[in-house]
Amino acid sequence: MRAVLRIPAFRLLFTGLAASMVGDALLILVFAIWVKSLTGSNGAAGLVTLFVAAPYALAPLGGWLVDRFRHRPFLVVANLASALALLPLFAVRDATDVWIIYAVAALYGISSVTIAAALNGLLKDLLAENLLADANGALQTVKEGLRLGGPLAGAALFATLGGAAVAAIDAATFVVAAAVIARMRSREDPPVRSDPRWPSELTAGVTHLRTDPALRRMTIAMAIGFLVSGITESAVFAVIDQGLHRPPEFVGVLTAAQGIGAIVGGLRVARLIAGVGELTAIAAGMAAAGLGNGLYALPSLPVILIGLVITGLGQATMVVGFTTVLQRRTPGPLIGRVSTAAETLVTGPQTISIAAGAALVSVVDYRLLLMVVTAGMLTAAVRLWPARHLTAPTPPDHPVQVRR
Repeated sequence: MRAVLRIPAFRLLFTGLAASMVGDALLILVFAIWVKSLTGSNGAAGLVTLFVAAPYALAPLGGWLVDRFRHRPFLVVANLASALALLPLFAVRDATDVWIIYAVAALYGISSVTIAAALNGLLKDLLAENLLADANGALQTVKEGLRLGGPLAGAALFATLGGAAVAAIDAATFVVAAAVIARMRSREDPPVRSDPRWPSELTAGVTHLRTDPALRRMTIAMAIGFLVSGITESAVFAVIDQGLHRPPEFVGVLTAAQGIGAIVGGLRVARLIAGVGELTAIAAGMAAAGLGNGLYALPSLPVILIGLVITGLGQATMVVGFTTVLQRRTPGPLIGRVSTAAETLVTGPQTISIAAGAALVSVVDYRLLLMVVTAGMLTAAVRLWPARHLTAPTPPDHPVQVRR
């Protein structure tokens, strides 16, 4: 990680992205809290997640848009647009204005999809291939670290200053990110149009995922794993209530334990990928996450905390490995479409499992649901394991890191 942070252009990018991550961590929970405070409805508050996730259905179109432009200027404009998209929140006054929060939440989802795709492209342009895992690990570590206290800080700011103030802070972080990224000096090849037929251009990301053996096997395995992982979003509250006999607020302690594991995973995953390759690392991360979830079924706080740390470590390994192999095995002109296509194919099953978990947790023993999660994650790991040879370990030396 130190090697990648010594690169001036990446340090600027890292600083800008870290600033915007601070705003994300503050605001993401405030959307739901704000709706709840205006309407008094848990269902209305829960709909915020749907509006944030809905843009993923149109992610391939966003990926096509990303591939039409150079990535650094796109990130600058996207961050400024994200800041502007938050301004309607200043008009929210009462329950009749909840639609504004929903609309901004949807715009926030669009921002997340397109910025992530453009970032993959910029990192691919900026860094040597054997530094991509270091860069992804560094960014994941910051993201997970901010999740430990960011949502709680956002809730506290909402309680004292109001939702508009939190939105203003988040908008300011997007402006800072845009200003810092604009200072970067990097050379990017001009975007190219790979196919004159518009439908083929739009589906090029899915086509590449299907034809590249490593990406195809990885995407299928990730989809299997995420098809069950969302169950824990609801099962965790049953763990707290029925297993530990603690109040719902205790979820903050469990979230912190998982966050600690994710930070450790983010710090160590680049070394793991260098030693065994991305697909092996992803399979190991899936197995760890599955076993960690299985430990939640035991009514012992120390065991559950250990399980959460293991789960966090495994999830961070999966995410960084997933992102890194996409970057390494995708041509630059396709990176936006491939990134968004893969994200859609993985998050779609996760959304289904979140809904299924919410419906089943009240009628099925939560321990059985957790065993389903464990079985699904281990199945995904076993399915991916035979393909591990498709991504080789990376050499430990660091060649020239910046394109010229």
